Amino acid sequence: MTGPAEPSFEQAQAELEQIVERLERGQAPLDDALKLWERGEELYAFCRAKLDAAEGRVEELARRAEQSRPPAAADEARQADG
Repeated sequence: MTGPAEPSFEQAQAELEQIVERLERGQAPLDDALKLWERGEELYAFCRAKLDAAEGRVEELARRAEQSRPPAAADEARQADG
């Protein structure tokens, strides 16, 4: 997706949901439906990339939290998981 202002994840998701609803109704002319489908693919890729990036950040934060725990707390957490 290109443009002067990148939408937020929530904005892109909302637009994608609207597109899906319009396509599911089946009332868009063929050319419009194709344009909607293409836009939907762009939005899906954008949202997927945002989710993947967020997942990576969460994993990194979890690693940092694990590394910053005192050794006794880390041992207790490992025992609780096992």
